[in-house]
Amino acid sequence: MFRVALKMLVGDSARFFGIVMGVTLACFVIAQQGSIFIGIMGRTTALINDTTYPDIWVMDPKVQYIDDTKPLQDTQLYRVRGVEGVAWAGRLYKGMIRARMENGTFQNCNLIGIEDSTLVGGPPAMVEGTVGELRRADAVIVDEAGATTRLARRTGNPEDAPIPLAVGDTLELNDRRAVVVGISKGTRTFQSQPMIYTTYSRAVSFAPKERKSLSFVLVGVKPGLDAQEVCKRIAEQTGLAAYTRAQFRWVTVEYYLKYTGIPINFGLAVGLGFLIGTVITGFMFYSFTLDNLRFLGTLKAMGTGDVKLLWMILMQALVVGLLGFGIGVGLASLVGWLNRGSALAFLLPWQLVVVAGAAVVVICMLSAMLSMRRVILLEPAVVFKG
Repeated sequence: MFRVALKMLVGDSARFFGIVMGVTLACFVIAQQGSIFIGIMGRTTALINDTTYPDIWVMDPKVQYIDDTKPLQDTQLYRVRGVEGVAWAGRLYKGMIRARMENGTFQNCNLIGIEDSTLVGGPPAMVEGTVGELRRADAVIVDEAGATTRLARRTGNPEDAPIPLAVGDTLELNDRRAVVVGISKGTRTFQSQPMIYTTYSRAVSFAPKERKSLSFVLVGVKPGLDAQEVCKRIAEQTGLAAYTRAQFRWVTVEYYLKYTGIPINFGLAVGLGFLIGTVITGFMFYSFTLDNLRFLGTLKAMGTGDVKLLWMILMQALVVGLLGFGIGVGLASLVGWLNRGSALAFLLPWQLVVVAGAAVVVICMLSAMLSMRRVILLEPAVVFKG
């Protein structure tokens, strides 16, 4: 009976193709738009993800997300170091600064100042040079994406390709000379601004003068202790906010989910794709069932029960769903692969694949339920009428 069901399904190739494309469209939109949404959310926490050494981030209690820096007094560093369970603590400066290139153009950049003595908080990986080179005079490290795009040197001829910033080149940061000693590789940020790393003391001298300059305190926990317990101790003894890396990531993501229109925009796109896929698939599948009622009626007249006929409908829906799911997820993955290394934020985790699969199941079940009703109400005698 299942072989008969398959022959019925593929017998009308045009309608079979239309049903599969309806499922494919819904699955593709869900997977592709969901991947871009997750990729964007991942970029909002780029600095937290790339700064792997600290177990705890300490900041002003009013900080809402990673880019919402509210400077602290430098003396807060020593208060944090005095908390029981803290193995080490280092300073981190984060701010925006304008870089002036050799041709006189300006570019806004993220300036990251890491602890002078330990260099904790530096870039996660180096393409050229080492983090230790920051101990040289006027030294800075620029991320690879910024060095090859926004900070690349332009010639006088607009047709010439930009020349990537290289080790040994110089920048001007707040009227001060900075020498590139390394090129780093890390996650693109939400605003895709170039990342410039230097030591904390040099970052403070580069940045406009402020009474307070300490953005975050990075903390390492003593072995064997629970990071969340140490966070509570820091908050109680210093009055500052202390989060583990995972907690600070979620605080940042939650801010963007709550106070920006990103979730609504992507949610509407995903919902529209689901709705269109459901309508197309449901209509095509229902029309397919109507055209095959005479065959189903014949089988029913020959003694085939309703349960077996319903299983045939479910199997047809399952075959369509598997094909549409495979093609849809495959196309979404292909889009991400073709745009690897570009500015497109794309991240397809296995959880999203499961969500897309669940959506396909719902679409196929709704489509099958419409057809099942006609099969149950079908009278075998209708086959033999005029």
